[in-house]
Amino acid sequence: MKKFVSILKMLSILLMLLCFSSPEALSGEITGLRIGQGSDTVRVVFDSSTEFDYNVFLLSGPKRLVIDTDNIVVPKSLERTRDSNNIVGSVRVGKLDGQKNRIVFDLLKPVIIKKAFMLAPQSTFKWRLAIDIKVANDKEFNAKVGHKFAFSNGKNITASSAPSSSKVVSKKEEKKIIVIDAGHGGHDPGAIGYSGVYEKNITLSTAKELKRQLDALKKYKVYLTRSTDIFIPLRQRVKIARKHNADLFISIHADSAKNRKATGLSVYTLSEKASDKEAAALAERENQADIILGLDMGDQSKEVSEVLISLAQGETRNRSSEFAASIVREMKKSVKTISDTHRFAGFAVLKAPDVPSVLLEMGYLSNKNEERLLKQPSYRKKLATSTVRAINRYFEDMKHKSLF
Repeated sequence: MKKFVSILKMLSILLMLLCFSSPEALSGEITGLRIGQGSDTVRVVFDSSTEFDYNVFLLSGPKRLVIDTDNIVVPKSLERTRDSNNIVGSVRVGKLDGQKNRIVFDLLKPVIIKKAFMLAPQSTFKWRLAIDIKVANDKEFNAKVGHKFAFSNGKNITASSAPSSSKVVSKKEEKKIIVIDAGHGGHDPGAIGYSGVYEKNITLSTAKELKRQLDALKKYKVYLTRSTDIFIPLRQRVKIARKHNADLFISIHADSAKNRKATGLSVYTLSEKASDKEAAALAERENQADIILGLDMGDQSKEVSEVLISLAQGETRNRSSEFAASIVREMKKSVKTISDTHRFAGFAVLKAPDVPSVLLEMGYLSNKNEERLLKQPSYRKKLATSTVRAINRYFEDMKHKSLF
């Protein structure tokens, strides 16, 4: 009898070991893999039934993107993913120690990792790990190879062969990057106000005030597309935002209208079909700035076409609209806005494929009273303060935003 009981105990322990060592005993499973391509970027998205730990880094010889995971089932079926792109090649799945897994993507081009982050369940989506990579040159790639440049959710889960002194870099620890664009400049004055004030001067003063307030918070990296009275082509302003890997792009303007009674602040996000005739006319007028020096960007080049296709994916446009809504909420508390405050138009400066972007029209310089307000530093400070509150609110809510 005692021998039988001992056998039962041994079987019980064996079953427990088998249970806890099986993949099914883990808390969740990666359920899908999607790969989406922009003009020179790729976003890799893993769908999962639960949150999991990860390290994302690059390896050379050959060039690879590596994702180490812990406490999550990684099915071999991921290797069958064949989403069309020209940056990421074949996928392989393997085991590390214990419940750790390694997912390896062969790279067709040298890249750098821009960011990696986990998104909580929302709408029809469960948990998602998103990884953004960007085409680079060999020197840039080699400078970022290895575990010490890993993007992680805070737990170093790389196999034991990795150096114990490796420094894990977390996107959560990085400051958000904001690019502020003062509209017009140089030979392009923009709108000319009731008393003759130039829009380019009002926008530059406001941009500098906004940067001053954001810098004082010490939690953002803030760049201006221009800090002096110079002309910058519209699409060059977009390139500046992308060069800095901006998390947010804000283009500042002041409006004008034939009807001098027109007044109020408005916010624009991208739409290839303007929301109304007034918005369409304004977009056409602003976009003429690129033709002044013979830089007519109206033709649909391959690069621009790729940007527009990328925008159609939706995330950038959706996040732009979320930020615009945040601005509207804050501005309505302190300044006069037009009735349909959030508008849509095809502004060239809003066409960054991977940077949420808005164009802020602070008011009408053609209106005598509104021009008087916009010329006052105290009023521009009030506008900047409301914008800062909107920025803070937006980034606080970022983790709840949908990927697609």
